[in-house]
Amino acid sequence: MSKKLRVLFLFTDIGFMVYWIVTIFALIPQAYLYQNYSNELLVIWNWSFFPLDSFISITGIYSLYLHKRHDLRWSQMALISLTLTFCSGLQAIAFWIIKADYDLMWWIPNLYLLIYPLFFIPKLLKAPAHTSA
Repeated sequence: MSKKLRVLFLFTDIGFMVYWIVTIFALIPQAYLYQNYSNELLVIWNWSFFPLDSFISITGIYSLYLHKRHDLRWSQMALISLTLTFCSGLQAIAFWIIKADYDLMWWIPNLYLLIYPLFFIPKLLKAPAHTSA
């Protein structure tokens, strides 16, 4: 696993955990909330990402753990984490497009989730498990 991927996993996985802790305790300032944040349906939509984002963090951190232990299964966990990360970003961006809401505060993190996995998924698909991505 490349150093770049390790750093991105840590950044993303810890970022998800921080986001959900901040969300649980309602620590996001009002000015930074997405449009219609108090709408019950949008709150439910946001919470629908919690299981996916949690699974992304678990698989990403587990892949780092496996890699550190020289366990070749790290690449399978990394591939799962990256694929789910891409899906999370895609789903959010699709929603914001359909809703015609173009707030960069919410687009930038979701574009990050959508795009960064695309640089590593192809490498993991064609590389043997013992090589680095």
